[in-house]
Amino acid sequence: MAEANPRGPAEPGPVLITGASGFLGPALVDVFRQAGFPVRILVRATSPRRNLTWTDVEITEGDMRDPAAVAAAMRGQRYLVHAAADYRLWAPDMEEIVRTNRDGTRVLMEAALKAGVERIVYTSSVATIKPHDDGTPADETRPLTPETAIGAYKRSKVVAERVVEEMVARDGLPAVIVNPSTPIGPRDVKPTPTGRIIQEAAMGRMPAFVDTGLNLAHVDDVAGGHLLALNKGRVGEKYILGGENVLLSQMLADIAGIVGRKPPTVNLPRAVVYPIAFVSEQIARVTGKAPFATIDGIRMSRYRMFFSDAKARAELGYGARPYREGLSDAIKWFRDAGYLR
Repeated sequence: MAEANPRGPAEPGPVLITGASGFLGPALVDVFRQAGFPVRILVRATSPRRNLTWTDVEITEGDMRDPAAVAAAMRGQRYLVHAAADYRLWAPDMEEIVRTNRDGTRVLMEAALKAGVERIVYTSSVATIKPHDDGTPADETRPLTPETAIGAYKRSKVVAERVVEEMVARDGLPAVIVNPSTPIGPRDVKPTPTGRIIQEAAMGRMPAFVDTGLNLAHVDDVAGGHLLALNKGRVGEKYILGGENVLLSQMLADIAGIVGRKPPTVNLPRAVVYPIAFVSEQIARVTGKAPFATIDGIRMSRYRMFFSDAKARAELGYGARPYREGLSDAIKWFRDAGYLR
């Protein structure tokens, strides 16, 4: 059973943040630094360093699946924010996504227990929540099962979330779970699958779309929701950190408006897109480069991924700015970083 946090807001103290070399991670580091928390980050030796620009953040190297490296990083930390994840919809070995997200989460949570970490915020995803067939915004009461999750990424987040929930119930793990929707904004260095859509659309390379929708939130608001969860979240509870529910066609039209292009008007039937995704995946197996269209992505697009963050707003005081600000910030960052050619 979830319990209210009896100690009130977390006093600033040493916090270990994972995922800082990615997209959400740098925003988390900034939020916690600005709140007065001494920050340590755990990054792999091979992780990109483009977003690691701080001079007052301690960097430790190691893989989150390596118990020794994680134990060393956890030493002396009062809090843990675990946001690292393999966020891909396709990989040559799809089960590698599952192993990374499930096993890395288990290693980190076990190390946090042994180290006596006081509070944990675990970054899950709305990928673990079942959308409504009719597009009605779904909430935290609709968990997916591993068997009903579409694709390796969603399944990986479901099983990782279950690891955390089981350890809360069995071991007293002091974890709050947050479920970000789709963050957009600056520093999307890889970029993420949604970042690639923004990038391609901004360059005029998305002449058509399928009928689907997303919940979009500025990455900095999602990061701020993590601090709110640390301060006000109930152990064992889940909180959707979302923004606006937006049709893909509207998102592409807004991108076109920002960059001064004509918006796409062709609504493609999924039956047309499946063969394109299949061929893209076969090419990817040869080139090693991730395909833009994937079969799992097309299967997911049958649902409008609309969600409600009412619980986070009511219990945490969470809020999100208009999603178009996230689009503008993302496009500006992509342009300044040389991603738009």
